[in-house]
Amino acid sequence: MGFTISYIITLFITVFISLLLTPLVKKLAFKIGAVDVPNKRRINKTTMPTAGGLAIFLAFAFSTLVLINRQLIEVDYFRYVLPIVVSGGMIVVTGLIDDIREIRPWQKSIGILLASCVIYFFTEVHFDSITIPGIVRWLSLPDYISFPLTIIWIFALTNAVNLIDGLDGLVSGVSIISLTTVGIVGFFFLPLQSVFIPITIFALVAAIIGFFPHNYHPATIYLGDTGALFIGFMISVMSLQGLKNATFVAVLTPMFVLGVPITDTLFAIIRRKLNNQSVTSPDRAHLHHRLLALGFSHRAAVLTIYGISLVFSFIALLLNYTSKIGIILLVIAAIFGIELFIELIGVLGENRQPLLKALKVIGNRDYRQKIHKRKERMKEIKRVLKKNEKGEG
Repeated sequence: MGFTISYIITLFITVFISLLLTPLVKKLAFKIGAVDVPNKRRINKTTMPTAGGLAIFLAFAFSTLVLINRQLIEVDYFRYVLPIVVSGGMIVVTGLIDDIREIRPWQKSIGILLASCVIYFFTEVHFDSITIPGIVRWLSLPDYISFPLTIIWIFALTNAVNLIDGLDGLVSGVSIISLTTVGIVGFFFLPLQSVFIPITIFALVAAIIGFFPHNYHPATIYLGDTGALFIGFMISVMSLQGLKNATFVAVLTPMFVLGVPITDTLFAIIRRKLNNQSVTSPDRAHLHHRLLALGFSHRAAVLTIYGISLVFSFIALLLNYTSKIGIILLVIAAIFGIELFIELIGVLGENRQPLLKALKVIGNRDYRQKIHKRKERMKEIKRVLKKNEKGEG
């Protein structure tokens, strides 16, 4: 039997294992207290088992370390994937502790940092050099730059994915779309020696697919930090492998693939800064919260975000085909579209819509006249105030 056929069978087995493990993890979650109790910030109305990511991790670990390794034993796949599974396991333990005891952000950060160090020191997954067309042809990065860049990349994307975990099936669905795109890019655009990347990615996708039916609305189990942190960590690591000796397109591709979590996190930081809040303080103005506030049903909000994720993935694929000018135009169009959408649904607040106001000035004559009259009125008020001041003097 050829590798392709046996690998496809392995993916189906992985889906089946994850599907069967999830109900067992659900029972375990109740026993160990890994549950979400309803409160003001929670969407759920009843106590829900969490830590569903444990089923994904176990299915993924078995698939890669046992099933796929047996098929690729001649090329030493085990040495490649073991540090990835071990570091992923460290993330799962960190998330599981948080699901049970709700630890502080800095404590979770320690777990992510330790797992990131395993990736940096025991794999080749880090920034070695970078190429920027027209600016830098080849820039080799020293360790003191490569190390912090690698840690920042993993830390940022891991937390970005975790932040959007607010609706049934949201993270699991978005991650299936994002990881599949990264896998396709890895298969078609990375060198042949990087074939382990898509092989590992599709095994992870299969594990998430097995969990997905239990997690889609109405969910019977949540990913929890166990799953959201693990998936975010794996996405960051897998996408970072495509950035080794990074080109400009290779840097942009995962950013667009992960457009939903990156955009949501970026605007959450901006929003909290504008409101004089701590960056880590929770609020109810994330993308999914705003869609619900606008009257979207739970399922409609999730499907809308799936659609946005698909658009981002499509742009990511186009980046690898188009010219330099095409890349620039795609990036500009994407930034314009993101800002317009964010303002339309009020993620930053109803009074913070500079692009919409600019478009309204261009396209609405009555609005322009209203602004003009307002300016004239303000000038008249200033003139009157100046006259009064002179009279008093």
